[in-house]
Amino acid sequence: MLAGELYDPFDAELVADRTRASDLARRYNATSEAEADRRDALLRELFGSVGTDAAVEPPVRCDYGYNVSVGDDFFANYGCVFLDTNRVAFGDRCMLGPGVHVYAPTHPIDPDERAAGRERGRPVIVGDDVWIGGRAVLNPGVTVGDEAVVASGAVVTADVPERVVVGGNPARVIREIE
Repeated sequence: MLAGELYDPFDAELVADRTRASDLARRYNATSEAEADRRDALLRELFGSVGTDAAVEPPVRCDYGYNVSVGDDFFANYGCVFLDTNRVAFGDRCMLGPGVHVYAPTHPIDPDERAAGRERGRPVIVGDDVWIGGRAVLNPGVTVGDEAVVASGAVVTADVPERVVVGGNPARVIREIE
């Protein structure tokens, strides 16, 4: 799966891992603002790595959780989804608006291969000091450069350079950041 090769998502071990992640996310999502220590502990159990002062507003969803890493001072607003069939990594000081979706899984283009039920994953890597606006979507295999801004509602299908603002569907560079 992490090698980007076709894999069977119904493999018993992967199903058990998704069940574990779903249970942890459910427990995390049931916490209140007053339970900061419990939230931190559950997030650290769910995600592969969590930096200092990282915060994720419930609800959050993910496939496996252990393929997600977030840096220091990371913030994700309500309703974010991380489909982490491959690595999903955020640098330090990243901010995600509400409803941001990050997709690592992809499916074969060939209908016969797709019908066989196999899929593959491609990593999604986000640099430091990145702001991703609400309802933006990051697609499999993209990298977002340091200090970039992804506008609300953007659909990122290709790599985003450092220090630019991108928006639209598909996302295009709107301007450079001086």
